[in-house]
Amino acid sequence: MNALTQWFGRQQMAGNSQLKLLAGPVLIIMILSMMILPLPPFALDLFFTFNIALSIMVLLVSMFTEKPLDFAAFPAVLLFSTLLRLSLNVASTRVVLMDGHEGGDAAGKVIEAFGEFLIGGNFAVGLVVFLILVVINFMVITKGAGRIAEVGARFTLDSMPGKQMAIDADLNAGLIGEEDARRRRSELNQESEFYGSMDGASKFVRGDAMAGLLIMVINLIGGLMIGIGQHGMPFAEAAKTYTLLTVGDGLVAQIPALVISTAAGVTVSRVNTDQDVGQQLLSQLFNNPRVMYLAAGVMTLLGVIPGMPNLVFLLFASALGGLGWWLSRQNQQQAAQRVEEKAPAAVQETPEASWDDVQLVDTLGLEVGHRLIPLVDQRQQGELLGRIKSVRKKFAQDVGFLPSVVHIRDNLELSPNTYVITLKGVEIGRAEAFPGRWLAIDPGQVSGAIEGVETEDPAFGLKAYWIDTAQRERAQIYGYTVVDASTVVATHLNHLLHEHADDMLGRAEVQQLLDKVSEQQKSLVEDVVPKLVPLTTVQRILQNLLAEDVPIRDMHTILDVLAEFAPQQTDANELTAIVRVALGRAITQQWFPGHEPMHVIGLEPRLEQVLTQALNNGGALEPGLADTLMKQAAAAVERQQSRDEPAVLVVQHGLRALLARFLRRQIKSLVVLSQAEIPDDRSLRVTATIGGNG
Repeated sequence: MNALTQWFGRQQMAGNSQLKLLAGPVLIIMILSMMILPLPPFALDLFFTFNIALSIMVLLVSMFTEKPLDFAAFPAVLLFSTLLRLSLNVASTRVVLMDGHEGGDAAGKVIEAFGEFLIGGNFAVGLVVFLILVVINFMVITKGAGRIAEVGARFTLDSMPGKQMAIDADLNAGLIGEEDARRRRSELNQESEFYGSMDGASKFVRGDAMAGLLIMVINLIGGLMIGIGQHGMPFAEAAKTYTLLTVGDGLVAQIPALVISTAAGVTVSRVNTDQDVGQQLLSQLFNNPRVMYLAAGVMTLLGVIPGMPNLVFLLFASALGGLGWWLSRQNQQQAAQRVEEKAPAAVQETPEASWDDVQLVDTLGLEVGHRLIPLVDQRQQGELLGRIKSVRKKFAQDVGFLPSVVHIRDNLELSPNTYVITLKGVEIGRAEAFPGRWLAIDPGQVSGAIEGVETEDPAFGLKAYWIDTAQRERAQIYGYTVVDASTVVATHLNHLLHEHADDMLGRAEVQQLLDKVSEQQKSLVEDVVPKLVPLTTVQRILQNLLAEDVPIRDMHTILDVLAEFAPQQTDANELTAIVRVALGRAITQQWFPGHEPMHVIGLEPRLEQVLTQALNNGGALEPGLADTLMKQAAAAVERQQSRDEPAVLVVQHGLRALLARFLRRQIKSLVVLSQAEIPDDRSLRVTATIGGNG
């Protein structure tokens, strides 16, 4: 029985899918058929009623959507609804001209109702109302909606590079995953396609308004000619009969067209928020009691002027004043509630000190000023907590171990917009962020200037500006990378995590990492730690790798190398050098992806010989030589970066550790590789030299 039920369920789902696939073609065929096949009056009533219902549904859907992409089918709906109205105009024109002499209901009850009831049977009034509707639809709504769609399409296309850069920046910073980045890129493409389609679809609506006006003129002239010439009707009777039918036909088509045009204007003129249009109107028009009081005062002044409709004006003044009083009471109650929540608890007797009062230092900490509290408060929809979780996850995937949880607390001693990042209780980063504003970062290739508070990107030191939301689109068009305050803090934290990865790797993290490896190769871990290498030595080796931006994800290779060489070598630095050679392909790939020739910095042979002698004599460099070496290394790094090449110095294996310790103290961006670490299938090209002329 269950199997039979499941079979019927699958057949029903398959049938529903086929019906959905056939809905579009069937609808088009029906619309085109109405232009060719004659329809009886009752069928016209059904289709006209359906057209009115469809227009109301489209308007309501556009009102309740929160962003344009929620109604991505709207351009296609515009096309189908326009074709439907034109087909109905053709079908009704055929009936009006053929059977209009029989009376007002010759073309159906709906047209008769619009011709008789809505305009009182007065064809002159009907003509005026119809022309007014056409002017409103054509000159105001469709023209404005078309212009907004046109500008929206242009600005969306112009801002795509900046938005793409923002997505790539979030992905590289670990704030979002690959799936989120792919989804945001897809939404960006859909948004550009939507506005482009709306720009074209708005032309359907304008053309529909013009077609309605021309059809009315044709119906009037054709009706008079047929009524007088073929049916022998008097001119006055023919004019009245065909004019009422024509005006009724025009109104029954133009009113849905006006509703659809309004829906198009609502859709393209909305601003993306988490509210629909109705919620935006209520929350932004009726939220300030001072506005209500001032409006009530103006209405009162107008109401007391002699000759004005005093009752109506004073009635609205009273309503606005009452609304302002109610809003004032609501604001006072909310303020009192916030004060009660912040009020200190009743003074109690101070208990004796205990070990519970001892607070250990957090490995990672984030202290924020009071204006940044909404960023970390989930009740206020703060996004920073989620971004920090993403940063930790991306760091674990890239580097190879999970950093400690970031403990967040407010610090009233900080300035309101300042935040401080600490490592083991010591400050490692400090900057400012402004909730509600955007940081426009200059990547070096912007095409225009923007207005804002000049600052620096706290993570990478790039020139940047804090800007208002109104300038966000312009900044993206000019090529700035625009991010919000939460992203700024999260990116800064991510940068500092990578910079201090070696300090965060403690014994507990190393043990957890080894336990993770043991799940797959338990015997390897047991043979190496602690039989051959103590846990502290493994920790020191991993810290040495992290200090030079080498990920420790390949723990299998690291343990294999230690298992082979630890019996002959116990020094952690020497073992680190051996491990680096084993990880050489991964290290090289990190800085030079692919298989293209590697453009690197080299040492002048005589300088290399002098450094080798200094290493053999104990590793101490003369002050003059050290100063010259540092200056020339900085110049070589600058030349490499000007060519968009990574600042990588390749030296003899024996010199690598000495130069890495010496040069990276001052030049953080310089990477020192050993010739032994570079795979045999990779070729080198020296594009900058230390100690020579180039």
